[in-house]
Amino acid sequence: MNYLKTYYTSGEFAKKAHVSIRTIRYYDQKNLLKPSTHTASGARRYTDADFAKLQQILLLKYLGFSLTDIREMTLGSGDRQLLLDSLQIQKRLVEERLKEMQNVATAIDSTSSTLKAGHEVDWSKMLDLIHLTSMNQSLSTQYQNASNISARIKLHRDYSLNKEGWFHWLFRQLDLKPGMKILELGAGNGTLWSQNLDRIPKGLTIVLSDISRGILADAKNEIGDRAEFQYAVFDAQKIPFADNTFDLVIANHMLFYCDNIPKTLKEVKRVMKKGASFACSTYSKRHMHEITDLVQEFNPEIVLSSTNLYDRFGLDNGTEILSHDFTDVTCHKYEDAIELSESTPVISYILSCHGNQNSILLDHYNEFKNYVDDKVSDGFHITKDVGCFICKK
Repeated sequence: MNYLKTYYTSGEFAKKAHVSIRTIRYYDQKNLLKPSTHTASGARRYTDADFAKLQQILLLKYLGFSLTDIREMTLGSGDRQLLLDSLQIQKRLVEERLKEMQNVATAIDSTSSTLKAGHEVDWSKMLDLIHLTSMNQSLSTQYQNASNISARIKLHRDYSLNKEGWFHWLFRQLDLKPGMKILELGAGNGTLWSQNLDRIPKGLTIVLSDISRGILADAKNEIGDRAEFQYAVFDAQKIPFADNTFDLVIANHMLFYCDNIPKTLKEVKRVMKKGASFACSTYSKRHMHEITDLVQEFNPEIVLSSTNLYDRFGLDNGTEILSHDFTDVTCHKYEDAIELSESTPVISYILSCHGNQNSILLDHYNEFKNYVDDKVSDGFHITKDVGCFICKK
């Protein structure tokens, strides 16, 4: 059965959405929410599909994002899967904000009760709570981090030829034994562990760390309430543990992000027991080069990363870098590739990169989507050249 698409004038659309016409026109001017079409005379016309994007804009605005942030964050939200992923992340942000506000409300109640009882108020506790709330990563950063990790994991998980999967393979390389004390640096959302919960030996102590409090909260949610896991927010260049603490330290695709890699490696070595292992993964220049070629062909000015991370720590130079602090350095290669014929996962991955692509594509998204659609429609192969170094103290 065919249904006729319903079109709304700016006034009808604004009334249905419970916002002002001025707001709708302003969002159009700011390229936040363009109408689906225009009449011959130039009047704006909106459809039901536009309500989905308006919902995103209004929710993100309510959460405190700037319109500049929102414009970049909603890029591509007309795609159903991208919209679904975005909504799930927005839900988590709302839940986190609710928890923060509940903590503040509890502190206010406690302070009020203390005042009513005529007791002295410990204002430092209240100030600590306010400070902690304000120091938490901005929601914008949390959203971007969660979105980026989700986009990258999905591309590899759903379209890789090696069906074992990176996280299962990497877990095997760790050779875990009962009773080990383990530290993962830059653990992100904890996927290495959430995908291998049934394989974890008994009696482990596992400390998951990250510089992002919000991402670690995601890890805790994914892993659940398990006694062997602890969570710590810190910079890997200053690890807050005593010398000779861990049997294994893991750095999965994170070492190349450290500002001072030699300093980080010395910290890693310091907290490792004698004979302990350090597992750190990375990739080479050849890894996923087809993605770079794709965007460069569309616009040579697009740079997906301001720094070639593999130059900082990659498969080609990793042995030399690690050999300054560790012994028995071996490289284990993960054999895999990606093949697909859908544009959405590729676009999501591209938008998740740390370069200038989003600012360039903001006003050319539909053109870019059509370009990628055409490039991948007959099949698209992506090289994977990735592996893990294992070394000893």
